[in-house]
This record gives sequence, C-alpha cells and structure tokens, in this order.
Amino acid sequence: MRIDIISVVPDLLESPFNHSIMKRAQSRGLLEVHVHNLRDYTPYKQGQVDDYQYGGGAGMVMMPEPLAILIEKLKEEREYDEIIYMTPDGNLFEQKTANRLSLKNNLMIICGHYKGIDERIRQHFVTMEISIGDYVLSGGELAAAVVVDAIGRLIPGVLNDETSALFDSYQDNLLAPPVYTRPADFRGWVVPEVLLSGDPKKVDAWRHEEALKRTAERRPNLLEGE
Repeated sequence: MRIDIISVVPDLLESPFNHSIMKRAQSRGLLEVHVHNLRDYTPYKQGQVDDYQYGGGAGMVMMPEPLAILIEKLKEEREYDEIIYMTPDGNLFEQKTANRLSLKNNLMIICGHYKGIDERIRQHFVTMEISIGDYVLSGGELAAAVVVDAIGRLIPGVLNDETSALFDSYQDNLLAPPVYTRPADFRGWVVPEVLLSGDPKKVDAWRHEEALKRTAERRPNLLEGE
C-alpha cells in the first residue's frame, strides 16, 4: 500500500511513521508513506498557500491553486482509490472504515490547516472526508497519523501475530476484554483463575462474556447497533 500525505507542516509527521509498527511496515516493504510539503508546489511568492476568506471573518483558508497543482501531479503518477480530506466535519473514523481502507492500494490524504481548504477542492477532488472525533485540532497532520496507523497495522504481515488485530476493540462491535500478564499474583491482586486453566474453550467463553460486559457498561450503543 502507498499513502501520499499533503501537508503544510510535514515535520509534524516525521516521528509517527519512523518508529514501532509503522516503521516495521515500511521496512518490510508493506507500506509506503510519502509526505509532500504543499509549499513546494505553490506558484505564489514566499511559499504562500493561504489567504483571507471571501465574505470576511477570522482565520485564513488554504488556497485552491497549490492544492490542485499537487493533487493533479500525484494523480498523473498513479490512480488513487480514495482522496481523503481530514476535517472536523467529516465522517467519524471507525474500525470498519480502517478495515475497508486497509484493502486499498493507493490513498491520498489532505491535511487541512487554518480554517480549512477552499470548498472547490473538496467538491472536485476529495472522495472521502474523515474526522477522528468531535473536536478541533490545529491541523490535520495528527489526525492523518492516527488514520495511517489504524490502517497500516491491519495490512497482512505488519503485525508479528496477524491474529492480534482480529481481537482488537470494535472489530466485532465489542470492546476488548481485560488482559493480564505475569506475575499471576501482584500485591495480592490475582489473575482470574480461568485464564490460568489452560482450557482454550473456557478462556474464549470468559473473554467473550467480559467483552460483552465491558461494552454494555461503557459503550452500550455498540450493542444496540447504533
């Protein structure tokens, strides 16, 4: 999979993709992440990529021309399955979306900044709009890193144990059950006996029951199919 990210502050994305699982995915040749500095593609002086919004009001808007130039350049090089815009008013990012996107070959992500991007870019280029939550960040870079991480870890071969992702929270509309490791007795706090039983069927049944219980307590809407 290849993911191209358009940003006005590309340095923000250096660390998330150069460590841990994302680094492993790239070193194994399973994932390519290319971050493009929008300022390198603007026809305006001093790297200008934003301007005042028509109609007045506080905040700057990312201009359409630099974005169109870079998007069209990338599209000439390959066909994109989705051109994604990270925005607070996009569709809420969920595990099922990550699952679907992990099956794609080429994705482009546009990171908004300031008051966002010119609406004409959204209308004519963007195919998918994503929000990672009902709050506002300074830009779309951190949100893009979240999306790439959620997608990348699902690519076969990225995780050492590929079954691990299958039991993550939200994969089956349930939160993950409690997990424990050594020692079995820590300060008198003991691991549930069933987990020490060595009986896979009993362990699976316990985990499912605990997942249902935790979901009902914390996210009952998942059980209701909302």
